[in-house]
Amino acid sequence: MSVAEKIEAAPAPRIAILGAGVAGICMGIKLKQAGFNDFTIYEKAGEIGGTWRENTYPGCSCDVPLHMYQFSFAMEPDWEKKYVRSTDLKTYLERVVDEFGLRPHLSLNTEIDEARFDERAGLWRLKSGDREFEANVFVAGSGQLHHPLYPNIPGREDFKGESWHSAKWNHDYDLAGKHIGVIGTGASAIQFVPEIARTAGKVSMFQRSAAWVLPRPQREFAGWEKALYRVMPPLMKLQRWKVYWQGELLWLTFHKGAEKIKEAAIEAMKEHVTDPEKQAKLTPDYEPGCKRVLFSDEWWPAMARDNVDVITEPVERITENGIRLKDGSEITLDAIVYGTGFDTTHFLGPMKVTGLGGRDLKEAWHDGAQAHYGMGVSGFPNFYMLYGPNTNLGHNSIIFMIECQANYITRLVEKLQEDDLVYLDVKAEAQKRYNDRVQADNENSVFASGCTSWYKTESGRVTNNWANYTFRYWWETRHPDFAEYNSRARLDAGGRNVETGKPASIAAAE
Repeated sequence: MSVAEKIEAAPAPRIAILGAGVAGICMGIKLKQAGFNDFTIYEKAGEIGGTWRENTYPGCSCDVPLHMYQFSFAMEPDWEKKYVRSTDLKTYLERVVDEFGLRPHLSLNTEIDEARFDERAGLWRLKSGDREFEANVFVAGSGQLHHPLYPNIPGREDFKGESWHSAKWNHDYDLAGKHIGVIGTGASAIQFVPEIARTAGKVSMFQRSAAWVLPRPQREFAGWEKALYRVMPPLMKLQRWKVYWQGELLWLTFHKGAEKIKEAAIEAMKEHVTDPEKQAKLTPDYEPGCKRVLFSDEWWPAMARDNVDVITEPVERITENGIRLKDGSEITLDAIVYGTGFDTTHFLGPMKVTGLGGRDLKEAWHDGAQAHYGMGVSGFPNFYMLYGPNTNLGHNSIIFMIECQANYITRLVEKLQEDDLVYLDVKAEAQKRYNDRVQADNENSVFASGCTSWYKTESGRVTNNWANYTFRYWWETRHPDFAEYNSRARLDAGGRNVETGKPASIAAAE
């Protein structure tokens, strides 16, 4: 049978995509653009949006300039500000879903509990409660930031006041005049603390480590700018590339210009915070970038407020009435907000994923999650991740990385159909070779410089971040190297189906 005949007889793969956030939406669009329409996006919630649906806390917004935080193939000219709110991004994603015709592909309120690869049939069998689905290819686009993490502090259940995680904000609670305790001072806290401090009677921040916070040059776009973008769309692309290369230079700064980041952050702090004791508490004791460098114009003015306290004494336990510190003192609180981020190192959360020979993905990752280019895992054929291990960034836009990944995975799907393959499975040696290099990069990066962060496992392995320039990632993922994959053909040399033994013409007719 000729190659052309094989392609003609080959059925289009069925694809299951997990998650209708930025990653899942991008994957669906790339598949449609390549001519693949037999795919379903399974979303656990009743609407799309991912991170920008889940996080609705006061002040929630993106800290990447919008020209770099939208799809390169769906740029819009009418944004109001340079850094946009979560609600604006959610609305943008809704429009993109409609523009590219993804609504018929959505299966909402469908949380996938289990995914098992059936080697004989060459299918992924997915379970959601008592429902089952099948797919040739399974793409997980659930990302790294969707399972809220609560601190391991004794007594959390004892507290009689109100409490919630920032990703599950209680909008019904009236903060006015109340004493609010905030545990965690990361990316979410620097956005919601300034907002709640305007209303609350008092905010007590329980800080384990301070953050490096730089100004975020927020501004509104003038009418003439938006009009210019509408009539000359290439200008938006030009602005996107400008922001992109500024981000790449930030990575260089992490290595060769950390002192400049320190100086800028401390200068911004001292401009607003004049109390020497508070300044000392708010000055980090680690290198910029070891934990995420944060951007805000509101943080330092909020820290200067009289109704905001920074408490660095370690927490002993949570009590019925508030928080007891190691020194024996107790602070009475009306409510506690956990700004403690997400469970980032346990990729794919509670979902059970089983590959060849009953191999369990969590067991394969017992020393820390890893994947070939953050996407494929050896022993799990036709399974890929978007925003997977070692693809998070500290210096640029994750949307750039996701587009690289969606393009790469689409080419793998094309290969399955063109060669009429049952599956592609990345070779163990290729995955190891790649991850050895990634870990070497991480060991020489600021991410491994000594602090505790959500980038690492408890053993200290950096499982989340890409420790290099993003243009290198783009270059290496432009085209898959199929020599790095094992494959299984659907047809043998005689043109017979390897599962049924029947000639391809009979199998196609059936």
